[in-house]
Amino acid sequence: MIIKTSSENLTEIKTDAIILYHFQGHKKLEDNASAVDNAMERAISGLMKSGEITGKYNERTVLHSLGRLPAGRVIILGLGKKKELTAEKLRGAMAETCRRLRDRAVKTIVCSTGKRGIAGIDTAAAAQAITEGTILGLYTFRRYQTDKKEPSKFIDGIVITGNPAGASDREKGAATGSITAEASNWARDLVNEPGNHMTPARMAEAAKELSSRCHLDIQVLEREEMASLGMGALLGVAQGSLQPPKLIILNYKGRDSDKIDVALVGKGITFDSGGISLKPSEKMSDMKGDMAGGAAVMAAIGAISQLNVNINVAALVPATENMPGGGALKPGDILTAMNGKTIEVLNTDAEGRLILADALCYAARIKPGAIVDVATLTGACHVALGDFCSGAFSNDGRLSAMMSDAGEETGEHMWRMPMFNEYRDLLKSENADIKNIGNRWGGAITAAKFLESFVGETHWIHLDIAGTSDTEKERGYLVKGATGVPVRTLIKFLQSISR
Repeated sequence: MIIKTSSENLTEIKTDAIILYHFQGHKKLEDNASAVDNAMERAISGLMKSGEITGKYNERTVLHSLGRLPAGRVIILGLGKKKELTAEKLRGAMAETCRRLRDRAVKTIVCSTGKRGIAGIDTAAAAQAITEGTILGLYTFRRYQTDKKEPSKFIDGIVITGNPAGASDREKGAATGSITAEASNWARDLVNEPGNHMTPARMAEAAKELSSRCHLDIQVLEREEMASLGMGALLGVAQGSLQPPKLIILNYKGRDSDKIDVALVGKGITFDSGGISLKPSEKMSDMKGDMAGGAAVMAAIGAISQLNVNINVAALVPATENMPGGGALKPGDILTAMNGKTIEVLNTDAEGRLILADALCYAARIKPGAIVDVATLTGACHVALGDFCSGAFSNDGRLSAMMSDAGEETGEHMWRMPMFNEYRDLLKSENADIKNIGNRWGGAITAAKFLESFVGETHWIHLDIAGTSDTEKERGYLVKGATGVPVRTLIKFLQSISR
């Protein structure tokens, strides 16, 4: 889909549909929308007076122009109470409106950022929110649907117009929104792929394609190289699968220094059967998405490169399947991680923390300013926080606050969880340095305490996205399937670090 910016008047642009905004409790339309109303012979203001158009959030009224405008339709979109409008609400409203227009076979849309933005949202932020909402909300994954009886409906493009004085801000906001939303959609594509296609090798190929497109340095470590580095935890998980494991390393250099400012580490389990500790068959098919953390960190570093952020970033993805093959890891086995720590494996379905242990060791060895790991790690976090908020676990309060602030800006909420040392005691093993599970209580926290054992003294934050990496129903700019969380948050966080 093509996103363009303009300074033309809404009444002068030929398009299938114009979107106008209206706020609850206001008696007049916003900004230059009155010109559209005049062209429509005051039909809009008439409906407002009659109470049919109220401005309630996400209320949509569709009028046909019948040749009175170059636009075929006029949509009055309610944005709720003006003082309560946020970029997140604007994103969601645009997403749902564009989906409804797509269902009506609309191909082109025009909307506006107003004279000086929309309510309290400035021009650049409004253009970014409109662009993100449109691109994210119209996402589909139909790669394997071969039935072409019903023609697919697509929106070809959107024009964001407004005050000529805000042209450069509008263009910048739309460009940023395109990059961040397309990055999220790229991650969604990877997560939505079936497990027989998104193997560790294919994930590495996707990383190579990304590196070429976004000018990143890439290195992919094979099994022998991992063995030489002593990555016994990662290789232990991989030994039950016929698919060879990969350790994907991407590097972006945005400033003149060899210092890595932030290392991103993403869990890349391309299919998780649970191993010998086999999962129930119900919803096991969803475990193709257990590499959502890996997809997110790769998408984020690609976007950071496209945005030319003044920062040096590394992204590491340990990629493997967790399968119950003849050589599979067994409960009671003891593995040795890259830093020499021995791990007693009491549950092979707690495998994500094992592959992350070695990746975190590798990340700590390159001495970054901070490490951020992202993983669909625990069902316990999903139980604790539901579908709408990711868990954040950190050894650094400032880092955690910055991530939380980034999440609030993007609408990808993060909630800081406790990391008291008492939880570490639940991982004491009688047979090794540490065991890979605690008891049934506080499982998301004990998993985070396990990971903390492998970062050394590095400032670190762990994001558990088990509940937020996918959704079973449409809401706002999220569509059924992979959500792309927390790609946009990572981008915003890295931009904050760079400043």
